[in-house]
Parts: sequence; structure tokens; C-alpha cells
Amino acid sequence: MLMKTSELSGGGQQDPRDAAVANEAAASSSSSLSEDEAGALYRLLTWLSPSFPVGAFSYSSGIEWAVEAGDVTDALSLRRWLTSMLTDGAGLCDSIFLAHAHRVASSGDDARLAEIAELAFAFATSRERHLETTAQGRAFIEIARAAWNMAPLDRLVAACEVSIVYPVAVGLVSVAHHVPLAPTIHAFLHAVASNWISAGGRLIPLGQTDSQRVLAEFEPIVAATAKRALEASLDDLGSATFRADIASMRHETQYTRLFRS
Repeated sequence: MLMKTSELSGGGQQDPRDAAVANEAAASSSSSLSEDEAGALYRLLTWLSPSFPVGAFSYSSGIEWAVEAGDVTDALSLRRWLTSMLTDGAGLCDSIFLAHAHRVASSGDDARLAEIAELAFAFATSRERHLETTAQGRAFIEIARAAWNMAPLDRLVAACEVSIVYPVAVGLVSVAHHVPLAPTIHAFLHAVASNWISAGGRLIPLGQTDSQRVLAEFEPIVAATAKRALEASLDDLGSATFRADIASMRHETQYTRLFRS
């Protein structure tokens, strides 16, 4: 005769191992993603993957000149340079623009959205930086629209009235697909940092392990920058990365170049 598990364990009490398995299964079930959440995560990971064809691999944000000038020579100097760019330069400013574009687009205030898009368009510090952010913004919207078109995106794009820069484009597409702001900013900053590190790794050059170590060290920096961006107003916009701005300008006339910026 077959016996129940409770009888085998004696006294009618449940085996602690079975209880642990049941608790783990219940916790897993309660924390699983809904269909909409899973879809939003899938799209966010796709849009900010290095394989998403916005041409990010062809831009170095001035790092190419910094390497030639001797400012960046190894993993340590690359980490210091990029930390400044992320926390006090383009990384922070772009994520602030993303946050405000996302919030305003979600509210339906088209006039305010146009103002933010215009300010972000005017905020580039050099001709190449302007080319970089507008070209990537245009490509991001065109490819996202072609693959996952959503009717609200057309209205949001039309409301901007200027060429849309990359962080604003990410904000608009995320709103159109109901992707929350916080994970969008974290994913955006991870993508930006990864691209910068990839450029530095090819230019110095660095090995893959050293490049991944730099990216690992950026984890708390990205998290802190995302938190600042989520809490910042447009009055908090500003940059103190003068050497990086000069690098971007000098790159325009650099004799030999691998990158477009």
C-alpha cells in the first residue's frame, strides 16, 4: 500500500524540505513578470543592446582625442575620464533630459515636450557631439517605429518640432510602449557607459577582461547617476567636463580617426 509523504515523515507533519520547496515556488510565482511587464523588459533590453543599430559603435564622444593626447592611457585613466563624463558631463545631462522628456510625454503636455526637446537639441557642446546625438536619436526612433510601431509615438515625435536627440528619443519610445522611467534610465546609462568603455578598449587598447572590470566598477556610479537624474530639475543641468568638451572639439580636426566623434 502506498503511503502519503506526511505519513512517511511521521506524526502527520510535513517534511521541512517539502515546505521549503513550496515556499520557494510560491515566492517565485508572486514575483514573476506579467505579460506586459515581460514585453516591456524585452523591448528595453533590445533597444539599449549594443546590437540595436543606432550606430553607437562609430562614436567615441571625444575619447579618441583623449587617447591621442595622452590623457587616457590605461584602464585606470579611462575609468577616471569616463567617471567624470558620466557624473559631471554628458552622462548626467542626457539622463536628466531623458527623465523630463519621459515624464512630460506621459502627461500629454505637448508644448512642454517641445521646449524640452529644443533645449536638449541646443545643449550639445560641439559639432560632432551634435551629430552624434541627433543621428542616434533619429536612428533610434526610425528603427523602433519600424519594428514595434505604436500610434502614440507618431504624435510625440511630431510634438517635438526639432531633430530629436538620443536621450529624448529613448524617453519618447519608452513612453509609447509603457516602459517605466527608472529602469529606462538605468538601462540607458549602462548602454552609454558600455559604449564609452568599448571605444576606450579599442583605442588604448585594453583587453576584454580589463574592459569588463571597468564596467563592473561603474555599477555604483551608474546607479548613483540614475538616482540624481530622477531627482533633478532642468535647473540642475550643467557640465564641468571642460577637458572632455575640448577633446570633442579637437577631434573634429584630428588627422587620423577611427570614430566619427
